[in-house]
Amino acid sequence: MTAASSEAVAGAVSPLGRAGRGPHFRRREKAWGYAFVAPALLLFAVMGVYTIAYGFTLSFARWNGFSPRWIWVGLENYIDLLGGSPVYGPPVRAAALNTLWVMIAVPLLTVAVSFPLAVILNSVTRLRTVLRSVYFIPYVTNGIAIYFAWQYIYEPNGAINGVLGALGLGSLQQPQGFLGNPATALPALIVVMVWTAVPVAMLLYLAGLQAIDPALLEAAKIDGAGWWRTNRSVVWPLLTGTTAIVVLLNLRDALQGFQVFLIATNGGPGDATNVLGLETYRLAFLSELAPTLGLASALGWMLFLVALVIALVNQRMLRRLR
Repeated sequence: MTAASSEAVAGAVSPLGRAGRGPHFRRREKAWGYAFVAPALLLFAVMGVYTIAYGFTLSFARWNGFSPRWIWVGLENYIDLLGGSPVYGPPVRAAALNTLWVMIAVPLLTVAVSFPLAVILNSVTRLRTVLRSVYFIPYVTNGIAIYFAWQYIYEPNGAINGVLGALGLGSLQQPQGFLGNPATALPALIVVMVWTAVPVAMLLYLAGLQAIDPALLEAAKIDGAGWWRTNRSVVWPLLTGTTAIVVLLNLRDALQGFQVFLIATNGGPGDATNVLGLETYRLAFLSELAPTLGLASALGWMLFLVALVIALVNQRMLRRLR
Protein backbone atom coordinates (compact mmCIF):
# COMPACT_ATOMS: atom_id res chain seq x y z
CA MET A 1 0.00 0.00 0.00
CA THR A 2 1.35 3.37 -1.00
CA ALA A 3 1.73 6.34 1.37
CA ALA A 4 -1.14 8.22 -0.36
CA SER A 5 -3.55 5.30 0.03
CA SER A 6 -2.55 4.85 3.69
CA GLU A 7 -3.31 8.52 4.38
CA ALA A 8 -6.69 8.22 2.65
CA VAL A 9 -7.62 5.15 4.71
CA ALA A 10 -6.53 6.88 7.96
CA GLY A 11 -8.61 9.95 7.07
CA ALA A 12 -11.66 7.82 6.30
CA VAL A 13 -11.38 5.71 9.45
CA SER A 14 -10.38 8.34 11.98
CA PRO A 15 -13.13 10.75 13.18
CA LEU A 16 -10.49 13.47 13.24
CA GLY A 17 -9.43 12.94 9.67
CA ARG A 18 -9.71 15.35 6.79
CA ALA A 19 -13.45 14.97 6.56
CA GLY A 20 -13.85 15.51 10.29
CA ARG A 21 -11.84 18.72 10.23
CA GLY A 22 -13.96 20.44 7.65
CA PRO A 23 -15.97 23.67 8.07
CA HIS A 24 -18.63 21.91 10.14
CA PHE A 25 -16.05 20.65 12.64
CA ARG A 26 -14.45 24.10 12.94
CA ARG A 27 -17.86 25.70 13.57
CA ARG A 28 -18.59 23.19 16.33
CA GLU A 29 -15.16 23.84 17.84
CA LYS A 30 -15.77 27.61 17.87
CA ALA A 31 -19.23 27.10 19.35
CA TRP A 32 -17.78 25.07 22.22
CA GLY A 33 -15.15 27.75 22.77
CA TYR A 34 -17.77 30.48 22.95
CA ALA A 35 -19.85 28.36 25.31
CA PHE A 36 -16.93 28.04 27.73
CA VAL A 37 -16.09 31.77 27.77
CA ALA A 38 -19.71 32.96 27.73
CA PRO A 39 -20.19 32.88 31.56
CA ALA A 40 -17.09 35.03 32.10
CA LEU A 41 -18.11 37.45 29.37
CA LEU A 42 -21.63 37.68 30.76
CA LEU A 43 -20.32 38.34 34.27
CA PHE A 44 -18.00 41.05 32.95
CA ALA A 45 -20.82 42.61 30.94
CA VAL A 46 -23.12 42.74 33.98
CA MET A 47 -20.60 43.68 36.66
CA GLY A 48 -18.32 45.78 34.48
CA VAL A 49 -19.77 47.39 31.38
CA TYR A 50 -23.31 47.75 32.73
CA THR A 51 -22.29 49.21 36.08
CA ILE A 52 -19.84 51.64 34.47
CA ALA A 53 -22.47 52.85 32.01
CA TYR A 54 -25.07 53.01 34.78
CA GLY A 55 -22.80 55.07 37.03
CA PHE A 56 -21.82 57.45 34.25
CA THR A 57 -25.47 58.03 33.33
CA LEU A 58 -26.36 58.55 36.98
CA SER A 59 -23.83 61.39 37.23
CA PHE A 60 -26.16 63.49 35.05
CA ALA A 61 -29.23 62.91 37.23
CA ARG A 62 -30.58 63.24 40.75
CA TRP A 63 -31.76 60.13 42.51
CA ASN A 64 -32.21 59.09 46.14
CA GLY A 65 -31.83 55.37 45.48
CA PHE A 66 -35.51 54.55 46.08
CA SER A 67 -37.72 56.53 43.72
CA PRO A 68 -38.55 54.78 40.44
CA ARG A 69 -37.47 57.71 38.25
CA TRP A 70 -34.41 59.88 37.93
CA ILE A 71 -34.46 63.65 37.63
CA TRP A 72 -32.21 64.63 34.76
CA VAL A 73 -30.09 67.69 35.50
CA GLY A 74 -27.37 67.49 32.85
CA LEU A 75 -24.07 69.01 33.98
CA GLU A 76 -25.56 70.56 37.10
CA ASN A 77 -24.02 67.93 39.39
CA TYR A 78 -20.54 68.69 38.08
CA ILE A 79 -21.11 72.44 38.34
CA ASP A 80 -22.33 72.13 41.93
CA LEU A 81 -19.29 70.11 42.92
CA LEU A 82 -16.90 72.57 41.27
CA GLY A 83 -18.25 75.46 43.34
CA GLY A 84 -21.63 76.28 41.86
CA SER A 85 -23.47 75.19 45.00
CA PRO A 86 -22.90 76.86 48.40
CA VAL A 87 -23.90 73.57 50.04
CA TYR A 88 -21.76 71.04 48.19
CA GLY A 89 -18.94 73.24 46.89
CA PRO A 90 -17.14 74.15 50.17
CA PRO A 91 -16.88 70.56 51.51
CA VAL A 92 -15.58 69.36 48.16
CA ARG A 93 -12.96 72.15 48.05
CA ALA A 94 -11.82 71.34 51.59
CA ALA A 95 -11.64 67.64 50.74
CA ALA A 96 -9.71 68.45 47.55
CA LEU A 97 -7.14 70.44 49.54
CA ASN A 98 -6.70 67.60 52.03
CA THR A 99 -6.40 65.12 49.18
CA LEU A 100 -3.73 67.29 47.56
CA TRP A 101 -1.67 67.28 50.76
CA VAL A 102 -2.01 63.50 50.98
CA MET A 103 -1.02 63.09 47.31
CA ILE A 104 2.13 65.15 47.91
CA ALA A 105 3.17 63.77 51.30
CA VAL A 106 2.49 60.04 50.93
CA PRO A 107 4.56 59.40 47.74
CA LEU A 108 7.45 61.58 48.91
CA LEU A 109 7.63 60.04 52.37
CA THR A 110 7.21 56.52 50.99
CA VAL A 111 10.15 56.98 48.63
CA ALA A 112 12.22 58.67 51.36
CA VAL A 113 11.70 55.73 53.73
CA SER A 114 11.58 52.73 51.39
CA PHE A 115 14.66 53.47 49.26
CA PRO A 116 17.17 53.73 52.14
CA LEU A 117 15.52 50.73 53.79
CA ALA A 118 15.91 48.68 50.61
CA VAL A 119 19.56 49.71 50.28
CA ILE A 120 20.25 48.63 53.86
CA LEU A 121 18.43 45.31 53.42
CA ASN A 122 20.28 44.67 50.17
CA SER A 123 23.59 44.98 52.01
CA VAL A 124 22.54 42.61 54.81
CA THR A 125 23.90 39.11 54.40
CA ARG A 126 22.30 37.38 57.38
CA LEU A 127 18.58 37.12 58.16
CA ARG A 128 17.69 38.93 54.93
CA THR A 129 14.61 36.78 54.29
CA VAL A 130 13.43 37.18 57.88
CA LEU A 131 13.81 40.95 57.75
CA ARG A 132 11.90 41.12 54.45
CA SER A 133 9.04 39.20 56.01
CA VAL A 134 9.02 41.44 59.08
CA TYR A 135 8.92 44.62 57.03
CA PHE A 136 6.21 43.17 54.77
CA ILE A 137 3.84 42.45 57.68
CA PRO A 138 2.09 45.87 57.54
CA TYR A 139 0.98 45.16 53.97
CA VAL A 140 -0.45 41.68 54.53
CA THR A 141 -2.14 42.55 57.83
CA ASN A 142 -5.83 43.33 57.64
CA GLY A 143 -6.28 47.05 57.03
CA ILE A 144 -9.13 47.51 59.50
CA ALA A 145 -7.08 45.93 62.29
CA ILE A 146 -4.17 48.24 61.46
CA TYR A 147 -6.37 51.34 61.56
CA PHE A 148 -7.84 50.41 64.94
CA ALA A 149 -4.35 49.71 66.29
CA TRP A 150 -3.16 53.14 65.17
CA GLN A 151 -6.26 54.66 66.71
CA TYR A 152 -5.14 53.29 70.05
CA ILE A 153 -1.61 54.60 69.51
CA TYR A 154 -2.93 58.11 68.80
CA GLU A 155 -5.41 58.19 71.73
CA PRO A 156 -4.95 60.66 74.65
CA ASN A 157 -3.75 57.75 76.78
CA GLY A 158 -2.09 56.03 73.86
CA ALA A 159 1.46 54.95 73.20
CA ILE A 160 2.78 58.18 71.66
CA ASN A 161 1.59 60.43 74.49
CA GLY A 162 2.97 57.89 76.96
CA VAL A 163 6.39 57.84 75.32
CA LEU A 164 6.50 61.65 75.12
CA GLY A 165 5.64 61.89 78.81
CA ALA A 166 8.31 59.35 79.75
CA LEU A 167 10.92 61.30 77.79
CA GLY A 168 9.99 64.56 79.48
CA LEU A 169 8.45 66.01 76.33
CA GLY A 170 5.05 66.68 77.84
CA SER A 171 4.73 69.91 75.85
CA LEU A 172 4.41 67.81 72.68
CA GLN A 173 1.62 65.67 74.08
CA GLN A 174 -1.89 66.03 72.70
CA PRO A 175 -4.48 65.97 75.53
CA GLN A 176 -7.29 65.29 73.05
CA GLY A 177 -5.24 62.75 71.12
CA PHE A 178 -3.45 63.18 67.82
CA LEU A 179 -6.63 62.35 65.91
CA GLY A 180 -8.69 64.79 67.96
CA ASN A 181 -6.59 67.83 67.10
CA PRO A 182 -7.35 69.33 63.66
CA ALA A 183 -3.70 70.37 63.33
CA THR A 184 -2.30 66.86 63.84
CA ALA A 185 -5.10 64.57 62.57
CA LEU A 186 -4.21 64.66 58.87
CA PRO A 187 -0.42 64.28 59.39
CA ALA A 188 -1.13 61.37 61.75
CA LEU A 189 -3.17 59.55 59.11
CA ILE A 190 -0.53 60.30 56.47
CA VAL A 191 1.95 58.45 58.71
CA VAL A 192 -0.41 55.45 58.74
CA MET A 193 -0.69 55.46 54.94
CA VAL A 194 3.09 55.68 54.55
CA TRP A 195 3.56 52.86 57.06
CA THR A 196 1.30 50.58 55.01
CA ALA A 197 2.81 51.65 51.65
CA VAL A 198 6.49 51.21 52.51
CA PRO A 199 6.58 47.35 52.31
CA VAL A 200 5.60 47.13 48.63
CA ALA A 201 7.81 50.07 47.68
CA MET A 202 10.72 48.53 49.57
CA LEU A 203 10.35 45.22 47.72
CA LEU A 204 10.21 47.03 44.37
CA TYR A 205 13.40 48.90 45.18
CA LEU A 206 15.01 45.71 46.45
CA ALA A 207 14.21 43.94 43.17
CA GLY A 208 15.68 46.89 41.26
CA LEU A 209 18.84 46.87 43.39
CA GLN A 210 19.41 43.18 42.76
CA ALA A 211 19.07 43.75 39.00
CA ILE A 212 21.89 46.33 38.91
CA ASP A 213 25.11 45.08 37.34
CA PRO A 214 27.68 44.68 40.16
CA ALA A 215 30.37 45.86 37.75
CA LEU A 216 28.90 49.36 37.86
CA LEU A 217 29.18 49.46 41.65
CA GLU A 218 32.73 48.12 41.50
CA ALA A 219 33.67 50.79 38.98
CA ALA A 220 32.28 53.47 41.29
CA LYS A 221 34.34 52.12 44.19
CA ILE A 222 37.47 52.05 42.05
CA ASP A 223 36.86 55.69 41.15
CA GLY A 224 36.81 56.51 44.87
CA ALA A 225 33.06 56.89 45.41
CA GLY A 226 31.92 56.11 48.93
CA TRP A 227 28.67 54.52 50.06
CA TRP A 228 26.72 57.76 49.97
CA ARG A 229 28.07 58.92 46.61
CA THR A 230 27.55 55.50 45.01
CA ASN A 231 23.91 55.32 46.06
CA ARG A 232 23.21 58.94 45.16
CA SER A 233 25.01 59.14 41.80
CA VAL A 234 24.84 55.56 40.52
CA VAL A 235 22.11 53.54 42.19
CA TRP A 236 19.42 56.22 42.51
CA PRO A 237 19.47 57.23 38.79
CA LEU A 238 19.30 53.59 37.74
CA LEU A 239 16.12 53.14 39.79
CA THR A 240 14.27 56.11 38.34
CA GLY A 241 11.74 53.82 36.66
CA THR A 242 11.07 52.04 39.94
CA THR A 243 10.60 55.38 41.67
CA ALA A 244 8.06 56.42 39.04
CA ILE A 245 6.09 53.21 39.66
CA VAL A 246 6.18 53.72 43.43
CA VAL A 247 5.01 57.32 43.06
CA LEU A 248 2.19 56.33 40.71
CA LEU A 249 0.92 53.57 43.02
CA ASN A 250 0.89 55.90 46.00
CA LEU A 251 -0.73 58.71 44.03
CA ARG A 252 -3.52 56.32 43.11
CA ASP A 253 -4.02 55.22 46.71
CA ALA A 254 -3.87 58.80 47.99
CA LEU A 255 -6.40 59.96 45.41
CA GLN A 256 -8.95 57.18 45.65
CA GLY A 257 -8.39 55.63 49.09
CA PHE A 258 -10.61 56.59 51.99
CA GLN A 259 -10.77 53.56 54.30
CA VAL A 260 -8.31 54.86 56.86
CA PHE A 261 -10.07 58.24 56.99
CA LEU A 262 -13.48 56.59 57.37
CA ILE A 263 -12.48 54.15 60.10
CA ALA A 264 -10.05 56.30 62.09
CA THR A 265 -11.75 59.71 62.08
CA ASN A 266 -14.75 59.64 59.69
CA GLY A 267 -13.33 62.84 58.21
CA GLY A 268 -13.07 64.64 61.54
CA PRO A 269 -12.49 66.53 63.66
CA GLY A 270 -14.73 68.78 61.61
CA ASP A 271 -13.53 68.24 58.05
CA ALA A 272 -9.82 68.18 58.94
CA THR A 273 -9.32 64.68 57.49
CA ASN A 274 -12.06 64.63 54.87
CA VAL A 275 -10.74 63.61 51.45
CA LEU A 276 -12.41 63.30 48.07
CA GLY A 277 -12.84 59.53 48.31
CA LEU A 278 -14.55 59.89 51.68
CA GLU A 279 -16.65 62.80 50.43
CA THR A 280 -17.87 60.58 47.58
CA TYR A 281 -18.86 57.92 50.10
CA ARG A 282 -20.61 60.51 52.25
CA LEU A 283 -22.60 61.88 49.33
CA ALA A 284 -23.65 58.40 48.31
CA PHE A 285 -24.62 56.90 51.67
CA LEU A 286 -24.42 59.37 54.54
CA SER A 287 -25.77 62.65 53.22
CA GLU A 288 -28.87 64.05 54.89
CA LEU A 289 -29.56 66.21 51.83
CA ALA A 290 -31.08 63.56 49.58
CA PRO A 291 -30.97 62.85 46.72
CA THR A 292 -27.18 62.93 46.28
CA LEU A 293 -26.31 59.66 44.53
CA GLY A 294 -25.92 61.57 41.28
CA LEU A 295 -23.49 63.97 42.96
CA ALA A 296 -21.52 61.03 44.35
CA SER A 297 -21.33 59.46 40.90
CA ALA A 298 -20.20 62.74 39.35
CA LEU A 299 -17.47 63.17 41.97
CA GLY A 300 -16.37 59.58 41.40
CA TRP A 301 -16.01 60.19 37.68
CA MET A 302 -14.03 63.37 38.35
CA LEU A 303 -11.66 61.35 40.52
CA PHE A 304 -11.39 58.76 37.76
CA LEU A 305 -10.50 61.47 35.24
CA VAL A 306 -7.77 62.85 37.50
CA ALA A 307 -6.38 59.33 38.04
CA LEU A 308 -6.41 58.74 34.29
CA VAL A 309 -4.47 61.95 33.65
CA ILE A 310 -1.90 60.98 36.28
CA ALA A 311 -1.50 57.54 34.70
CA LEU A 312 -1.01 59.01 31.22
CA VAL A 313 1.56 61.51 32.48
CA ASN A 314 3.41 58.75 34.30
CA GLN A 315 3.36 56.54 31.18
CA ARG A 316 4.85 59.33 29.08
CA MET A 317 7.54 59.93 31.69
CA LEU A 318 8.45 56.24 31.71
CA ARG A 319 8.75 56.26 27.92
CA ARG A 320 11.15 59.19 28.08
CA LEU A 321 13.22 57.46 30.73
CA ARG A 322 13.63 54.43 28.48
